[in-house]
Amino acid sequence: MTGIGGHPGIPAEPKKRPAWMVGGLTVLSFVVLLWVIELFDSLTGHRLDGNGIRPLETDGLAGILFAPLLHSNWEHLLANTVPALVLGFLMTLAGLSRFIFATAIVWIVGGVGTWLIGNIGAHCPYVGVRCETNHIGASGLIFGWLAFLIVFGFFTRKVWEIVVGVVVLFVYGSVLLGVLPGTPGVSWQGHLSGAVAGVLAAYLLSGPERKARERRKATNPYLTT
Repeated sequence: MTGIGGHPGIPAEPKKRPAWMVGGLTVLSFVVLLWVIELFDSLTGHRLDGNGIRPLETDGLAGILFAPLLHSNWEHLLANTVPALVLGFLMTLAGLSRFIFATAIVWIVGGVGTWLIGNIGAHCPYVGVRCETNHIGASGLIFGWLAFLIVFGFFTRKVWEIVVGVVVLFVYGSVLLGVLPGTPGVSWQGHLSGAVAGVLAAYLLSGPERKARERRKATNPYLTT
């Protein structure tokens, strides 16, 4: 057996997959999981859909963990699939660990925000009856990724990340109107909470670059970066 440098008995190190490929496979696997869950949900009469975020209800807190994985129907999932693939992949370009931490922040913080404000502006068919809503879908996560990508470069001051943010804003900027109320059946509360969580994640995860910039300023007061 020929190994490193042609020496027998020393196995060659396996080639590592490029970071972009690992990130792409990670996001693709997540989207495939969404489709598998929706298939199971459809076959069981959509019994899972009741496990979403039910605002201000203690038993609705568990929905924070499950809501991004559930969709009301195939059309709902299909509408989220392409943005999830595109924005999720762009997120991984900032580093797989940052992608994971940012997703966790958006998932939890955005979910808590939806739990707190999810009933605001909800339309109830009966006067005097408290309206209960159930928020499901990956759109809150997608809005978090979108907001993260738009602002992250301005926190890190890295040119390529700023360019990504500008391109994402140009292509998907109109989607941000989804944080405003007005469309029945659409969780603008989840969109808004996800977007706010995305900005928070971008700020927190840009800490190393911001601290490095402050150190450079401390050593060179005339530096303007």
